[in-house]
Amino acid sequence: MPRLLSTVYVKDPTSHEWVICEAGTEPEPHLAQLIRTPSAWENGEVPEPDPADTPAAPDPGAGGGGQEPAAQEPAEPEPKPENKPRTRRTTAKAEE
Repeated sequence: MPRLLSTVYVKDPTSHEWVICEAGTEPEPHLAQLIRTPSAWENGEVPEPDPADTPAAPDPGAGGGGQEPAAQEPAEPEPKPENKPRTRRTTAKAEE
């Protein structure tokens, strides 16, 4: 993996904390895929994410013995306010 040319701050998607990736270091693959600026890398190219480093989404058809999530019923729409005609404000005429 290429090294960083400059220090970069990224937010770790798992811990939701800011992580400092120092210049001259090789960041962890899950953090490196968040650094999309070519000028931050020594070779000037953003590294391609390695499919082995990205966590796989669970296969819904795998039947892993887990329970399926319950289907949610659509929320009932909120009642619309009645359309009432607007009343005009009258301005009080100043006594002359």
